[in-house]
Amino acid sequence: MKAIAVQRGESRPRVIEKSRPVPEPGSNEVLVRTLRVGIDGTDHEVIEGNHGGFPEDENHLVLGHEAVGVVEEPNGTGLETGDVVVPTVRRPPETGRNRYFEAGEPDMAPVGEYVECGIAGAHGFMAEYFVAPAEFLVPVPRESAQYAFLVEPISNSEKALDLAWSSRSTFEWQPESAVVLGNGPLGLLTLAMLRREFDRTYCLGRRDRPDPTIDIIENLGAVYVDSRETAVAEIPAAHEPMDLVYEATGYAKHAFECVDALGPNGVGVLLGIPGDWEFEIDGGRLHREFVLKNKALVGSVNSSVPHFEDARDSLATFPDWFLDALITGVYTPADVDTAFEDGDTDIKAVIEFEAP
Repeated sequence: MKAIAVQRGESRPRVIEKSRPVPEPGSNEVLVRTLRVGIDGTDHEVIEGNHGGFPEDENHLVLGHEAVGVVEEPNGTGLETGDVVVPTVRRPPETGRNRYFEAGEPDMAPVGEYVECGIAGAHGFMAEYFVAPAEFLVPVPRESAQYAFLVEPISNSEKALDLAWSSRSTFEWQPESAVVLGNGPLGLLTLAMLRREFDRTYCLGRRDRPDPTIDIIENLGAVYVDSRETAVAEIPAAHEPMDLVYEATGYAKHAFECVDALGPNGVGVLLGIPGDWEFEIDGGRLHREFVLKNKALVGSVNSSVPHFEDARDSLATFPDWFLDALITGVYTPADVDTAFEDGDTDIKAVIEFEAP
């Protein structure tokens, strides 16, 4: 069975074949035939050794956490052969299920209380076949199969926005303006989601025209903000105060600058994961902004089955032109080198094991 993996001591993914037979599903597990697996920044961080880790006692990690496949062997689980499914990412650790998994909230588990497929401690889905417990598989309509690997990243935004709304649940919040920090795939997907809820949307990036991501932003009816011309803290003066700031850059200063971009009662949600970086901030002024203007800042990582289900529904609302413009590179497993090298030029790259 072909799979794309990174070996210990190496910094490039490669196809492995003979060492991985087609897996056999255990009790309550399903055998899934893979269609497509997306490539994102986390994959590159894993390959470079900056994030995640290998399964215990193994010398390689099969990559891929954004996947869609077809049920090959339902194994008496209630799913049916031919069902199109998307796998969630987190699984119980070697020590067994804990209260987070029992509650159906693995996304809230702290480090050490889970493994993540294709990222940390568990093999991913970038293989011809994979097995997964039925409880971690979310059915999607067959007509969505071509794009359904995007359900995973969309689900992360579903959770993040759920947290943002929850933080404003003590009063009648009527947001009108939102800005997404970052015009990568996650930022663009989130912008497509926000256009349904907000009257005015903005997206911040650092690219020169002509650029396909700027075209997407403006075709979605949003305003492109060049951070080289307008810093995050200057957005209210240049445009308007924001009711929501969604941070997807991993640029550490944005976590604090976005507070200045918020209007009264606004909320910022952080998804980017920066490296260590020490810098000075005016802590007193930051404190006053939170207290006197009822602002909130929340962090979010991963997602659970209900978020995947919401993401499935959101995906169905996206126009085809948007999805086609977002997916700029479709590669076979044999093209693994090109697929990962083109990560800087593609908006969204995908490995296709079988045409949807």
